[in-house]
Amino acid sequence: MTSKDTGGGVSRRPYLLRAMHEWITDSGHTPHVIVDALRPGVEVPAAYVKDGKIVLNLSMTATQRLQLKNDGIDFDARFAGVVHHVRVPMQAVLGVYARETGEGMIFSETENEPTPPESPAPPDKPPAASGEQRRARLTVVK
Repeated sequence: MTSKDTGGGVSRRPYLLRAMHEWITDSGHTPHVIVDALRPGVEVPAAYVKDGKIVLNLSMTATQRLQLKNDGIDFDARFAGVVHHVRVPMQAVLGVYARETGEGMIFSETENEPTPPESPAPPDKPPAASGEQRRARLTVVK
């Protein structure tokens, strides 16, 4: 199952999340994700949800059987000594960051993908196409 964005293409979110997780881990830091715990399909211990959000430690030492899949995140973790299975659909992931530095990436809450920047206004005179450039011509001289 693949995660789709609103435009019908494959979502970049799981790829960016995996890349950020790897970069944070390789940098010797602790990857955390911010999750919208009120989204359908989110399975987290309710006692740790604050203001509808939960922050989860995704380090290899804090999780067991961590899977960062295209459709979501799955793992087992201890909360106050009790093992819980955690399931987070990819659309519920609001951001990923390094606990030690705060560096990371925030995803839009309302859309699955960031809005692309607007294209610049077209120039007054369109540039010549590659085949329309002036070329030297040979002429016969008598």
